[in-house]
Amino acid sequence: MALGTDELIEIERVLAAAEPDATSFSELRRRFPQLAVTRCDASDVTEQPFRSFPHFDLHLIDGCDRCVQITTDPARAIGILLATRSTGL
Repeated sequence: MALGTDELIEIERVLAAAEPDATSFSELRRRFPQLAVTRCDASDVTEQPFRSFPHFDLHLIDGCDRCVQITTDPARAIGILLATRSTGL
């Protein structure tokens, strides 16, 4: 299952308005039950994000080949990874 343009736009809207709490994570899981939605700390991810937002980096998860990995290709994405960035609070 690929991530479509409309889905990416909606995900980006949620993350652009998101606060640094679990609400956006829950909202994305609710809106996109077909996607794997995972979260972690940004320091746990070495790959460059697909997109960055004030509180999160968005990574795309590729599971098309036997191993799960980060991708920049929405056509290969089966899910998303929200990497929470420290805001210096």
